[in-house]
Formats: sequence, C-alpha cells, structure tokens
Amino acid sequence: MLEPINVSLESLNLMTLAPMLIPIIGALLIIVIDVIKGGLDKSLYVGLSMLFLIMDFGTLLDAAGVFAQTGTVMGVFDMMLIDGLAIISQFIIVGASMLFIPLALTHKRFHEFSYPEFFALFLFMIAGFQFMVATDNLILIFVGLETASLALYTLIAMHNRDKSFEAAVKYFTMGALAAGFFSFGSMVLYALTGSIEINQIAAVLQANNYTDIGYVLVAVTFLLASFAFKLSLVPFHTWAPDVYEGASASMAGYMSIVPKIAAFVVTMRLFEFLIHSGVVWLEVVLYVFVVVTMTAANIWALVQTDVKRMLAYSSISHAGFVMAAILIATTQANSALFLYWVLFSFTNLGAFSMLWMSRQKHLPDYQSSDHSFDKFAGMIKTAPVAALIMGLFMLSLAGIPPFALFWGKLYMISSAVTGGYTILALIMALNSAIAGYYYVKLIVYMFMKEPVTGNDGHVYVTNATLPLKSIIGFAAIGTIFAIVMLNPLLEFITAFVYNSGY
Repeated sequence: MLEPINVSLESLNLMTLAPMLIPIIGALLIIVIDVIKGGLDKSLYVGLSMLFLIMDFGTLLDAAGVFAQTGTVMGVFDMMLIDGLAIISQFIIVGASMLFIPLALTHKRFHEFSYPEFFALFLFMIAGFQFMVATDNLILIFVGLETASLALYTLIAMHNRDKSFEAAVKYFTMGALAAGFFSFGSMVLYALTGSIEINQIAAVLQANNYTDIGYVLVAVTFLLASFAFKLSLVPFHTWAPDVYEGASASMAGYMSIVPKIAAFVVTMRLFEFLIHSGVVWLEVVLYVFVVVTMTAANIWALVQTDVKRMLAYSSISHAGFVMAAILIATTQANSALFLYWVLFSFTNLGAFSMLWMSRQKHLPDYQSSDHSFDKFAGMIKTAPVAALIMGLFMLSLAGIPPFALFWGKLYMISSAVTGGYTILALIMALNSAIAGYYYVKLIVYMFMKEPVTGNDGHVYVTNATLPLKSIIGFAAIGTIFAIVMLNPLLEFITAFVYNSGY
C-alpha cells in the first residue's frame, strides 16, 4: 500500500505565487462587479486595475528584499523560480502596465475601455507574463505564454476597427504556429533529458557531453523559431507591422515592450547555457538573427510613409539590437539588456502615446494613412509643446546623447566589445546611425515643413486628455533625466543578474 505524501504549506512557499495571484484576483473581482452591477463608469475599473498593480509592485519589492538576503527562492513543488531575472523583468512588466492603464481615461469614442472585460483581460495578461518569467518549468512557461497571448489577441480585436480584427486574426494564427513550435521543441528536450525544468535539462545535457547534439539542434531550432516570433525577429516579423497598425497606438506601444521582455527572459534561460557550453552553430544562428533583424528592419523603416509603421519596424530593429545580449551571454550583456529595455520603455511608450494624442476618427483628404508623416508637418506651429516632446522621443530612440536610449545603446555596444564581438559592435553602431535618418525625418516634418491643410483649410491636430498628458510628461521626464538614475539603476540590475548566475 502506497504511503500518503505529506506536503506542508511552508514547504510549498506559496508566497512565490503572490505577484501572479494579485492581478488574477483583481481580474476576477472586476468580472464579479460587472455581473452584480453592469454599466459602471470605466474610471472604477481603471482605479481597481491600478490598485491591484500597485499591490503587485509592492509584493515584488518584498520579493526583491528576500532575494537580496537569501538568494534564489523556489516554491510550489519547485515550479516557481524567484531569482534576479524574474524580479527585474516583473518590475518592467508591472511598471509599464501602470503607465498604460491611465491611458484608458481617454475620449469616449474609444469604446473598448468602456468594457470591464478589457481590464479583466489586461490583468490576466499581466499574470501570464509574470508566470513566464518566474519559472524555469517549460509547461508553466507555456501556460503563461498562452494565457497572456490569448488575452492580448482579444484586447487587439476589441479596438473594433477593420484593421484591428485583421490584426488580431493574423496575430492569433501566427501565435498558434509559434505555440506549436514551442510545444514540439519542449517535447524533444523532455525526450532527451527526462525533465521539463531548464536547469535540469542543462545539467543532463552537460553530463552527457551533448552526445545527442543532433536532437538538441532540432529542439533548439523549434524553440528559437517560437521565440523569434514573439520577439518579431526577421524573418518571423511579418505579423508585427500589421498588428501594430491595427491595434490602438497605446496598445501597440505596450506590445513593443512587455511581451518582448518576457520572451527575452525565457530566451536567456533557454539558450545561454548552450552558448556557454560552446555550441558553435547556435552562436552562428543567433549572430545571423541579430545582424539581419537590425539591418533589414532599419531598411524597411526608411521607406515607410506612416509614422506608426515606421515605429513598428523601429521596434523590430531594437529587439534585434537587444537580442545581441543573448549571443554575448555575459553578466554585463545581460545587465545591458534590462537597462536598455527600461530606458526603451519610457521612450517608446511615450512615442506611441503621442500618436494616441493625435488620433482622429475620420481621415482628412490629404492623409494617405492614419498616422502619415504629412499629419505631423509643421507641428511646431500648430502644437509646439507636442512637437518638442515628440522630437525628444525621436532623438532618444535615435540614440542621441544625452537622452535615455543613448546610454542603453552605449552600454550594450560596450558589452559586445568586452565580450569579444568587435565586428558585431561595429554593425550595431552602424545600424544606430542608419536608424537616426528615419527618426530625424519625422523631426524635419514637424519643425521644417509647413502645416498641411484639408480642403476646408483646417489643420487636423487634436488635444490630449489630462491622463494622457500626465503619462507623456512622465515618459518625457524619464527620457531627459535618465542619466541621473543611470548608475543606481545599473548597480541594482547588475547585482540581481550576477546573483542569479547569469
């Protein structure tokens, strides 16, 4: 007769689940409130979402304190993994979400914000991303990935425009393919090692001296394809410009930040132990991914006539730039990845929020698309403050000193040089110079061209709401004063990355 297994609550360490459970409880509460009394004002749901995100942020601060004292913490049958990577990435996920949520307090015609389901799905999505980064269990990573992805598909479709439905369908179809790739790659690794935990897989493969390298190649190829889709690396990027164009501008900005940091963390856990083991073909493949993604996305961005699509290709290029950290696989490079993404979060969310500010319901006759460059012509005369702030975000994205992203680019390139990838560092610097052209192009339109008017002589510039102005102002302050917070932020990130063994 089998002996019963006694499991104490203390050994489960359920506190490791707290950061994920808080947004889930918040989402369920919003649904229950809507069932009891529907039709409530969206400001209630915005307030509740912000409250649970603040609570989530508080638990992460506690987790950071525990990690600083005791190191990596495991929980729930060793499925949860709270280490430095998990904590820093969750700070970025929750912090960017706290910036995004107030954007819901905008004009009434953007009806997706009127639905409580929007906020419930948003909180479920955050929980999914948090599960992805706070585990090295492939099954739990898959559950988190699909939870977040299914919620995100629906959030895009809720924008209720023809392009939004098309974008959601494209994203869903390609996402299903990526999920299949992830499942197959995970299955092969499990067949080889008898484990679904990344650390255990690494240990078994190293103990066997990679005797099954052919099968490892198959597994890693499928997993790399899966995460290349999530990170929109070339040639798995084709969905990104269309999805960004179909989503609302603020959601597109959010998508360029949060899903990618979650994918970067999982990619770091999956591939860096292979890099350290000297698996040359993986280094070659990653090198090609990084160079082709940076370069091709920049070239496509150069020829765009729509600012939103230009920023979409720009985001692809930035993802390729940051992917270099996975290839270099040093503590400095991994720290550079998180520093870059924190600074990128301020700048890119601010830039997309500026597009949200200049939104319009009907296209004027002189505009070929919703956010064409002509729309921003002469903006310094029609909306001088908005033009200055948008110019600031463009200079930062271009990597012009002393603005935020210059320091991220500088630290990333220096980590490439230190890691022995001098040619890659030169390619990264060259791509930064190429990218400067299309960012400066928008500045030229705003500052050096005359405003374009419609047949009625009206210049189409709209005003922002107070919440939108506040978020854009916060992003602008972060972009300008990044140099002040650079050293403490870098020390914090490096300490957590180093203590996690990366």
